[in-house]
Amino acid sequence: MSELAVNPNVPPTPRLISIVIPVFNERDSLAVLHQEIMTSATANGLDVEVIFVDDGSRDGSWEVIREIASKDSRIRAIRFRTNFGKAAALSAGFKIVRGPICMTMDADLQDDPHEIPRFIKSIDGGLDVVSGWKKQRNDPIYKVLPSRVFNRLVGRLTGVKLHDHNCGMKCYRREVLQEVRLYGELHRFIPVLAAARGFRVGELIINHRRRKFGKSKYGFRRYMRGFLDLLTVKFITRFSQRPQHFLGSVGMFSFAMGMLGLFYLAITWVIRAVDPTSSFEPLHNRPLMIYSLGGVLLGAQLFSMGILAELLTAYQSRNEDGYSISEQIEPASTTPPLSK
Repeated sequence: MSELAVNPNVPPTPRLISIVIPVFNERDSLAVLHQEIMTSATANGLDVEVIFVDDGSRDGSWEVIREIASKDSRIRAIRFRTNFGKAAALSAGFKIVRGPICMTMDADLQDDPHEIPRFIKSIDGGLDVVSGWKKQRNDPIYKVLPSRVFNRLVGRLTGVKLHDHNCGMKCYRREVLQEVRLYGELHRFIPVLAAARGFRVGELIINHRRRKFGKSKYGFRRYMRGFLDLLTVKFITRFSQRPQHFLGSVGMFSFAMGMLGLFYLAITWVIRAVDPTSSFEPLHNRPLMIYSLGGVLLGAQLFSMGILAELLTAYQSRNEDGYSISEQIEPASTTPPLSK
């Protein structure tokens, strides 16, 4: 598990905008992307640092990044030994950001760097997380339709109704990165996880451009894994501090249905014992007997799992606050100052 957190030993630099860009086999687009970012920053008076994270590229992307960094002191870079995935690349980049505001964007030139000032303006307007919305999307229809279905499903299950959870162009306050935890492939759900912590989440319509170089790294498996990750996010955002509320409720329902079936079978057994001519079948011929026993056992197991999950939660949360503080006021010290 990797935590989505900035390094507390790296103090924030006022008004510095940190831009984290995961890179995987995007050699041809890197120089153009760098030039566009710096042009946008200069035109809008932004102080930026760009953090390229090479996620095990094999096309020479690292050599291009190294060359760019040798000519521009605003470039920082991390190189992975092999491909660990986008979530790991973002986590590594977030840990070294120095700005109070952090942008993320893809390296394929489909995200337009000229949108960066609009994201900063939205953050300055009071939002903690701003997610891009590719309203006019320049992707094949076989990618667009599943994405729309997925986004609606995410909104319905989590309550965070964004049009494009998969958009790589997002902007965060530093505080979000200090509190939200990331592992597996949950990077696309950072706004959902942030909203669960009480941060203010919004979206911004952005310009989406056609891919000029290379090919998409995502396929059908992305949506299958995304759905499984969605179930994980739904559970941890609603029941992470009270797993027994979910497991125990399902367990109690299963146990109650099983006991109800056994009670009914007990009545029929008594009737058959009193009146052998009754129409009730012997218990060993009744499928309900198996279903009822299964319900009782399943309910007991789920209830036991809920207790174990509660114990793990209590243990893991000893050093973790179950809340998020937005502002704090301390009373003035009444201790007289030391005499010189």
